[in-house]
Amino acid sequence: MRRAQPCKDEAGTALIELTWLGILLLIPTMWIVLAVFEVQRGAYGVSGAARAAARAFALAPDDGTGAARARAAAQQAMADQGIGGAPLSVRVSCTPYADCHSGGSVITVRVDSSVTIPLLPPVLGSGRPQFALDATHTVPIGQYVEISGAP
Repeated sequence: MRRAQPCKDEAGTALIELTWLGILLLIPTMWIVLAVFEVQRGAYGVSGAARAAARAFALAPDDGTGAARARAAAQQAMADQGIGGAPLSVRVSCTPYADCHSGGSVITVRVDSSVTIPLLPPVLGSGRPQFALDATHTVPIGQYVEISGAP
C-alpha cells in the first residue's frame, strides 16, 4: 500500500490562517475595549460632576449664584476626566421648598452628558455615534453649611 504524500502546496498556510484570524478577531476586540473604557470614563466624569455640582450649589449664598457655581463645578469635573468638550446639562431641583437655601431643603442635581464612541465614522448615522450618560446627587442643604462659632 502506498502512503499519501502531504501536499507541499499547503506548507506554511497555518501561519497565514492564524495571522488573518488574529487580525479579524483582534481589531473588533480592541474596538470593544476602547469603547467600554470611553463609556466608563464618561460615567465616572458624570458621577463626579453631579457630586461636585451639588456641593457647589449647597455652598453658594443664594440660588442664582449656586446655579452658576454648580455648572462651573460640573464642567471642571468633566474636564478632570478628560471629557471637557462633552455636552453638559445641569439641572437643580429642591424639595420641599422652592428656595433651595432655606433650612430643611434637599437639593438634587442631575447632570446629563454623552460621550462619543471612538473609531466609528459618521457614515453609520447622523453625526458621530454617542452614548448618553446621566447621574444624580442629592444632598441636604445643611450638610455643607459652616457652623458659626465652631473651633
